[in-house]
Amino acid sequence: FPSHDTNRKYCLKIRDQDPKPNTIILELGKARLDNGSRVKRDWEQARQLAIQGRYEDGALPSVTKEMLGLATSAVLRCDDCIKYHLEKCFELGVTREQMFEIMSVANLVGGSIVIPHTRRAVEYWDLLEEEEAETKLNSI
Repeated sequence: FPSHDTNRKYCLKIRDQDPKPNTIILELGKARLDNGSRVKRDWEQARQLAIQGRYEDGALPSVTKEMLGLATSAVLRCDDCIKYHLEKCFELGVTREQMFEIMSVANLVGGSIVIPHTRRAVEYWDLLEEEEAETKLNSI
């Protein structure tokens, strides 16, 4: 298998040729070594390259993309990802009620196994609200 650096260079080359995220991921998956064996997929690297600039406004506003990121992260049960998207949603003005609806959809799609992640998400949202209230109070 090629080194991490080889995968990174390959991803950057693809990104420079065609910056569409799907192309980067698909091409990385199709890549082959000279001997014909599959290249070890470095999905995290491909994902990082693919999302650069993908959360900016486009056909969907960035807040909608973050909401989708939150829902899918919850279904995938990735607490770090959930926390990241909660922060972004909070920064973009998503309301508490909207956050509950997003997590409700995630629970519907992901099933009851998502419930503990929803609980932790709500606890983190509470912290974000508390921090915002303290900041406002200290600025007076």
